[in-house]
Amino acid sequence: MGTGRTGTRIRPASGEELTALCKEYIPFWGELTPDQQNRLKSSAALEEADRGAVLHNGAEDCVGVLVLLKGRVRAYILSEEGREVTLYRLFPRDFCLFSASCMMKGIEFELSIVTEEETEYLHIPAEAYRSIMQESAAASNYTNEVMGARFSDVMWLLNQVLYKKLDSRLAAFLLEEKDLEEAADGVLSLTHEEIARHLGSAREVITRMLKYFQNEGLVKLTRGSIALLDEAALRRVAGDSLR
Repeated sequence: MGTGRTGTRIRPASGEELTALCKEYIPFWGELTPDQQNRLKSSAALEEADRGAVLHNGAEDCVGVLVLLKGRVRAYILSEEGREVTLYRLFPRDFCLFSASCMMKGIEFELSIVTEEETEYLHIPAEAYRSIMQESAAASNYTNEVMGARFSDVMWLLNQVLYKKLDSRLAAFLLEEKDLEEAADGVLSLTHEEIARHLGSAREVITRMLKYFQNEGLVKLTRGSIALLDEAALRRVAGDSLR
């Protein structure tokens, strides 16, 4: 049986497997009562998503809480001009809460969440999670901590966009991508369009900046990839745009 979303599907799981996953990936699981544990487990589904699957799309799309087991997802907003900018990324053991924004009063984000690679996650419907959060101080405290961390990510990004030059943001992005992809050879499989979407810029602007980096000996550009030649120099350019 599918979820009704393109590129996503439910993977059948036994009650024992769901219990084991909840115990491992939900930090406050041990502080819930047996009844609360049973309700949370009974409402949860184990789902898989292909690379590029849209898991959440806008404030009206209240999917529920997603707990990442493996893979990676990207949260981004879209400007009126149609430009994307990445707000943050989520990794295994992260909670995706903005996909359940309907359960949080006063929060309305036109935010989209898409997978960057094959991803597996626990899907907890918003109402089920909200009922547990209202009853359990541990669940409520953890949720508030995660929300605070996500808002910190957004505020950091806002500071970068408003006050930092694009060359420093681009250099930081390239270095972070190298670590993220574990590219020991320093070669990144990225298009200029993909970088533009992450940074909220235009492809033409990114192309010009990359060509400048190439002329300075920082990178080497080939079709569909970017080789980092001088990471020390890139770090100097990035400055405090590196997290």
